[in-house]
Amino acid sequence: QVQLVESGGGFVQAGDSLTLSCAISGRTFSSSAMAWFRQASGKEREFVAGMRWSGGNDAIRTAESVKGRFTISRDSTKNMVFLQMDSLKVEDTAVYYCARRTGAPVSGATMYEYWGQGTQVTVSS
Repeated sequence: QVQLVESGGGFVQAGDSLTLSCAISGRTFSSSAMAWFRQASGKEREFVAGMRWSGGNDAIRTAESVKGRFTISRDSTKNMVFLQMDSLKVEDTAVYYCARRTGAPVSGATMYEYWGQGTQVTVSS
């Protein structure tokens, strides 16, 4: 059984930075991918960034809306995935979720098998 637990959310000002963490328990296969999604109030869940659990940075995907501001990374030794968020905007306010699937990182939420409970990020102007 795989469990994902997010942490690091909070209330920040526009322009601030925040780092989210996702702790992974259970087996993590080299063929799996990890991703971050977010869901703002009243909106659909959207892909933010994803990467393969193993391999180079060429397998990283980032949504256009956060490209250049958000960076996904992993620490395989600690079984953790991170989302570094810089230059935060009010429109980044959402619940952020960590997710895992078998295969390449894709943007479709329904393609992910395991989800965390989410962590709230609120950005004020």
